[in-house]
Amino acid sequence: MVMKAELVFIPMPLMGHFVSMVQLAKLLLDLHPNLSITVLMIKLNPDAKLAAYVHSLTATRMKFIDLPPPETREDESPSNFVTTLLQTHGPLVKQAATNIVQYSTSVLDSPRLAGFVLDMFLTPFIDLGNELSVPSYVFYTSGAAFLGFQFYILDLHDEQNVNILELEDSDTEFTIPSYLNPVSSNLFPSVMLKPESLPMVITLTRGLRKAKGIMINTFWELESHAISSLSDASALPVYPVGPLLNLESESEVHQSSDIMKWLDEQPPSSVVFLCFGSWGSFNGDQVKEIAFALEQSGHRFLWSLRQPPHPSKGPRASPTDYDDASEVLPEGFLDRTRGIGKIIGWAPQVAILGHPATGGFVSHCGWNSTLESIWFGVPIAAWPVYAEQQLNAFELVMELGLAVEIKMDYKRDGMDSGEIEIVSAKTIEKGIRSVMEEGSDVRKRVKEMSEKSRKALMNAGSSHSTLRGLVDDVMFDIHP
Repeated sequence: MVMKAELVFIPMPLMGHFVSMVQLAKLLLDLHPNLSITVLMIKLNPDAKLAAYVHSLTATRMKFIDLPPPETREDESPSNFVTTLLQTHGPLVKQAATNIVQYSTSVLDSPRLAGFVLDMFLTPFIDLGNELSVPSYVFYTSGAAFLGFQFYILDLHDEQNVNILELEDSDTEFTIPSYLNPVSSNLFPSVMLKPESLPMVITLTRGLRKAKGIMINTFWELESHAISSLSDASALPVYPVGPLLNLESESEVHQSSDIMKWLDEQPPSSVVFLCFGSWGSFNGDQVKEIAFALEQSGHRFLWSLRQPPHPSKGPRASPTDYDDASEVLPEGFLDRTRGIGKIIGWAPQVAILGHPATGGFVSHCGWNSTLESIWFGVPIAAWPVYAEQQLNAFELVMELGLAVEIKMDYKRDGMDSGEIEIVSAKTIEKGIRSVMEEGSDVRKRVKEMSEKSRKALMNAGSSHSTLRGLVDDVMFDIHP
């Protein structure tokens, strides 16, 4: 009898994490007709974009089970939010998984539960997999170099008894195996340098080592050194399975037709696009410095300008669009740049990066944005803001030569107190001029890496071959 296998995916209820995880599910389904996937959806407050994305999915053999939203507070910090989510949803996830196991053992010809695939923030659910005697894989939504960094920090903490918290405000350099160059501690994520969040990071990283394997949203040609270092340092298998991108955003493009029409009117590779991710926004003084830089550079620009959330909304609140952006821009800026620049709110990023007129990307260096920019061959001017973005910027600029620097050690993620640093117009202008330079080495390298990223998931490409081997392992494991 032909055996059927089922994987249970548990993504974080964050758009970037969720979409790339579903893309992974679709690729796995394409590789074996006897594999099915159930996605346990932890819902937050109503999210129209997430709901529309799920509604658009047409993959067969993939179903979604809704779990109720966690009872979290708006003013809860990101680290407390993860802890609360794990506590409230442990019983719900266990019940859903138990139901799947009971069904598979009681109904003839039903798929057998072959394992969990967990978001990188949900590693405590590995214990549930062990209870049910099924393996757990982790899907890692950042890059391989940062995974190596996480393991390095864990070793400093657990094996060498280093007080990680003492590294805050220092510029100590560390030799980390997943990076070619020494890494300064001023690039370490704030979440790892705060007493209220470090314990969560350590717990989640320890959990990674309990997995049967880690699937990473990267590809061999991009991060061969980091991937090799991970394989050398641990018996834990790592699977580069990327780049996993959601390129099917037709509804977003349709809703933003005025943006695409404007881009259609611009010369090829002439527009610098500025966008800082789902939580990226700046105060009025910084906005004015960006505006002055754009004006002085003389380059055509498309700027996703978002309004910072009010402090009363809490640390997890997202930016919103301005009703009238002119209120934060220098006087006369819109008149002086009319015809060469366009200010927008939320941006259909994939469509913009894929447009021939886009020639450079001022980016926060979130990992999904980085992979999208590489896919479309658009060089990055690195201006990281929060989370692991400083280390992503370091990798892009110093290790891979795929980006130029605006301000690599800039941090503003809601966890830092004190004054917010203002990056000068002169510094920003220099980065814009550099990223828009025709024929630069960075531009050439990005174009070359773009071709490699597209081949990685083609038949016999590096990530495609990794995925095929992974599916074969999953199917083999379910046989008695």
